[in-house]
Amino acid sequence: MAKAVFHKGQRVYVRPVGTWAAIERVNPQWVKGVEEPLRVSYDVGLGREFQAHELAAEEREQAKPDLIETESWRVLRAVNRLSADARDPRHPHPGTYPVVVTDEQDWGGWRVPVAEYDRDPQRIEQQARVLANALRLMRVSRELIEFAQDYPHETAGELQELARQAEMVLASIYHDGAPRPESAVAAE
Repeated sequence: MAKAVFHKGQRVYVRPVGTWAAIERVNPQWVKGVEEPLRVSYDVGLGREFQAHELAAEEREQAKPDLIETESWRVLRAVNRLSADARDPRHPHPGTYPVVVTDEQDWGGWRVPVAEYDRDPQRIEQQARVLANALRLMRVSRELIEFAQDYPHETAGELQELARQAEMVLASIYHDGAPRPESAVAAE
């Protein structure tokens, strides 16, 4: 028994020919007394009918998971063994510098050159804390936007303005530019 794998109008790659085509007609071959077709062939307008194993569906680009949902950034301390000032007690964490890691293997992320850390360690420590908490701030922004969209009449004008600013920040992070004019957060 066979079932149709592709549908009319679907774009498929025809392996024997090496080209893309749209399915013009699905041709099931029925046998009397059987509920499902015995065989299904597909007419793609190339002069003969093809079986399902000769065709490949066009792969849709899958949406990437949102980094707000899937990642958890944190600050690790790396040993600062190259600098003579690394043991300086004026440093917030003598002998180390911050590394903001963005993956589970503690590999990818934000690192700062030792010389830059030695120049202004307080500033670098603050930047590390900001980066490590950026996802939380993005989550708060998203929740604020959703709240303002779900309850537009109950949300105060100041919160509407904050939601609009949060939407602009998230849009710039996701490279969408400014929010769309039809935004639900727009002033009433």
